[in-house]
Amino acid sequence: MAESPVPLLRAHARYAPWNARGLAAHAAALVDAAGVKPTNASARATPSARAIRFYVANQLLDRPEGAGTTATYGYRHLLQLLAIKIRQREGQTLDAIKQELREVTGDALERRVAQTLAPALALNFDPTPGRDSAAVSGWRRLVVADGIELAVRDDLAVARDEALLALRETLRDALRAQGARGDG
Repeated sequence: MAESPVPLLRAHARYAPWNARGLAAHAAALVDAAGVKPTNASARATPSARAIRFYVANQLLDRPEGAGTTATYGYRHLLQLLAIKIRQREGQTLDAIKQELREVTGDALERRVAQTLAPALALNFDPTPGRDSAAVSGWRRLVVADGIELAVRDDLAVARDEALLALRETLRDALRAQGARGDG
């Protein structure tokens, strides 16, 4: 990628501040879009509000502004949370990640996270559905299965025919796999 993905990652700062649930959802959307999956079986691929509170209590994440239900998290918290998920994917333990996060500068952390998430960031990924939807010229829609439709804004790179077809087939494969397990 010729351009640095850092400005694309920085664009996510406009969604801050978050509560724990909002931070978890935002990070989960980015992690999912980038396909980040942990190699450590005990680590979840996507964070939860409970995990965020655990990370704060164990000094992996900086303390939020405020406390309890009024606690808010900013862009640095997002970077830290994404770094934790990335390093877990690489097989690192929480103790090792905690040590690394103490030693890394904010700029280095931001560059590392942006580089890892570059493919998802390049898609102009917006983790907040419906934001600015009035300004969108149109939507591309594809039927995935009975009762399931995929809708993608026209202005996104992923709205290209080949990308949409690949997404639809991936979703269909996942649905077939879920049906084979009896989860659906």
